[in-house]
Amino acid sequence: MSDQVLQYIPRIRAYYQALGYGKPYDWAVHDTVPFASMIVPLSSARIGIVTTAAPFKQGAGDQGAGAAYNGAAKFFEPFAMATSPEPVLGISHIAYDRTHTTAADQRSYFPLQALQKLTQGGVIGQVADRFYGLPTNRSQAKTRLDGEALVEFAKQDQLDGIVLVPNCPVCHQSASIAAHVLETAGVPTVVMGCARDIVETVGVPRLLFSNFPLGNGAGIPDDPSAQLETARQAVELLASATAARTTVQSPIVWSGAADWQKDYSNADLLSAAEIASRRAEFDRVKAQAKEVKAK
Repeated sequence: MSDQVLQYIPRIRAYYQALGYGKPYDWAVHDTVPFASMIVPLSSARIGIVTTAAPFKQGAGDQGAGAAYNGAAKFFEPFAMATSPEPVLGISHIAYDRTHTTAADQRSYFPLQALQKLTQGGVIGQVADRFYGLPTNRSQAKTRLDGEALVEFAKQDQLDGIVLVPNCPVCHQSASIAAHVLETAGVPTVVMGCARDIVETVGVPRLLFSNFPLGNGAGIPDDPSAQLETARQAVELLASATAARTTVQSPIVWSGAADWQKDYSNADLLSAAEIASRRAEFDRVKAQAKEVKAK
């Protein structure tokens, strides 16, 4: 596979302009980035998970593997939910890479099992009894408020560190902003992400970058060893980083098509009819999500 890293911000800007949405979105940028050091050894640390994946909703349509973009499955407020039994989560509500991955293996975007294995191996002390859901929200102000809710959850659960796993482009911004809020409150964080340019544009304390299609921030699907190693790299970065804006690229290589980066939201590959169809579908999903939010 090529060492090329997809630049999501210009790709997405060109895509939505091609769809006729006008002025490009202004991504968050921070001149300064907070940084909180781990204050306990990693081997005794209590680690939490923040995810942009969603619990399955009754009556909200197809939310499983390969589901179409489903606005009815969205959630709009942060939540805390038990990690036992392992929850069933989906990412049908967000724009992950549906061409090169199917979200059939939730452990590629939700690293609970891998972190539990690290606990068994003595790498970390404990995985928190709850994980936290972070909404995907274009409003940066709302995301900062959501980050404050995560701080309260982290205090309640007495966490020593948090891994944040975003799945779509805006998810990467949301997770990065939430990391700012958490670190300002003294909670060390690491983002496990696949959209490097978005995370580094926002600016975060720690990023473990996996050069994989969106939706696989926790490792390669159906590859428990790669998922375990990805989780290990993330928590080790949580403990080893000494300054903000520390990025480590995982050496693990994507096992699927080598040219996956050319396809994601690439307007140059679409006909006029396909652009019109995608505009109509995106408008439908937005209206669907707006209806859910109003309830």
